[in-house]
This record gives sequence, structure tokens and C-alpha cells, in this order.
Amino acid sequence: MKQFFLMTLTLYCNLLFASKVELEILGAGGPEIDGMASSSYILWVDNEARLIVDMGSGSLLNFEKSGAKIETLEAVVLTHLHIDHCVDLPAFVKAGYFTSRRKSLDILGPDGGVMFPSTTAYVETLFGKNGAYRYMHDVLTPQSESFEIKPYDIKKRTSREYPSFKLSFIKVPHGPVPSLALKIDIQGKIIIISGDTNNESGMLEEFAKNADLFVADHAVPETAEGHATKLHMSPSIIAKIAKTANVKKVVLTHRMNRTLRVEQRSMMIINKIYSKEILFGEDRMKLKI
Repeated sequence: MKQFFLMTLTLYCNLLFASKVELEILGAGGPEIDGMASSSYILWVDNEARLIVDMGSGSLLNFEKSGAKIETLEAVVLTHLHIDHCVDLPAFVKAGYFTSRRKSLDILGPDGGVMFPSTTAYVETLFGKNGAYRYMHDVLTPQSESFEIKPYDIKKRTSREYPSFKLSFIKVPHGPVPSLALKIDIQGKIIIISGDTNNESGMLEEFAKNADLFVADHAVPETAEGHATKLHMSPSIIAKIAKTANVKKVVLTHRMNRTLRVEQRSMMIINKIYSKEILFGEDRMKLKI
């Protein structure tokens, strides 16, 4: 009886003091001019922005609209360095100059490839002494007048712990583009962000196992052929990952004109394989975790 009471009390306390966790989609679109911002997400913990994932075009404006503060962020992740996932980074850093933030900020992203710089090289190209925005080169030093940004290259499967969450990374195939999938562990909940990938490696099934939320790259229709299939997952591939991994909810993002036209058909294809909740992501959509 005493043991039962203690178990009940522990469960009650966990529920009572559990933090409020949400993922907000800042950008649900891709690289097109289609009325949506490009890829970006905020992790909210107790109404404070703690993590931003990707910074596609339009994401900074939606970051501002969301009420998020640069001061509360613990890290930034760039899943890869296509323009529609990282172009707002320099504007974000500049905006940070006018805030009260003084603590350094990690920027985590992929290693380089033949056609792409590593994350550290990308940031150096932006803010280094010979970079495009060299007038702000002090942001790469502890002597920065605002706050120091610290870029890190993710070269292999790895994890990093922060005060509010744990981040885990795997490399995923995205044609010739070095790309990462991200797992966020927070208070017993798991969020998976696929990044852009066709999942040719088959690693997402294991990586996303029992996730509470699977944010999936939905940039091509089932009928896609050629180069596009080397970059992105079809609806049936997304569904197979979700079913095999036993994820609780799927959100489809990176929506593009070629998928917007056939979303009803894509939903039918996914529903034949995966029977749990599926949502189409929208700019400023907030998802309770």
C-alpha cells in the first residue's frame, strides 16, 4: 500500500510540475515564392523559445511575430545549408546585436561536401574577417559587443545535452548535400525532424522509434521521378517510416507547389499504411508535445 501511494504521489508530482513543451512551425514551405516561409521551427518550453531549427527565408519575421526572444535560446540547429534552410541566419545574428543577450550561442550543423561548406566554414564565410559581413566579425570572438556565436560541425552520429533538452543527430542522404536528421529528447518526449532526405539509408525508422512527433520532409509527390527522388521522401516512404517507427503523430512540412496540388492524394497514400494522426504543417502552427 505504501509503495502504491509513493508511486501515485510521484506520478502526480511529475504531472503537476511538468513543463509545457510545444513545437512551433515558423516556416512550412520550401524555396518557392508561394506565400509560406521556408523551413524553420521553434521549441518552446514554458512559453520561452529554447531552440530554433533551420532559418529559411521568412523565418526571422515569424520568429518576431511569435513573441520569441533571442535571449532565451540555448542552441541553433541547421539541418543543411540549402538556402531555404539557412538564409535568415545573418539577419538573425544582426538582430541579436540589439538585444540584451550576452551569453554565447551554439550553431550546430553538418560537415562539408564537394559543393557545400561545413557549418563552421559557412559561418566564417558570413562573419569572418574576410567574410561577406566582415563588419560583424567580432561575433566569432568572446569579445563580441553583443554575443559570441559558436559554430560546430556534426561529422557523425552524436548527441549534445543542453539545460532544457538533449539533441541527437544522424546523417541522412539528400543527394550531394550534407544533411542531418534531428532528435529532440525533452522530459520523456521525443520529437524527430527529418531534415531534407529521401531516407535511402533507411536510418530514420530506427532513429524515430516511438517518437511523439515526426516532422517529415514532404517536398515531392508519389509520382516524382528523377533528381527529386534523390533529395526527398515520397508520401509512401514517409508512411512506412512512421508505421515502422511507431510514431504517434506525423506533421508534413516543406510543402511545395508540386505537392500542394495533390495533398488529398498524398494523405490517402499515407493513410493506407499509417493509421495515426497526420497534419499538414502551416506557418505559425503550434504543436503541443
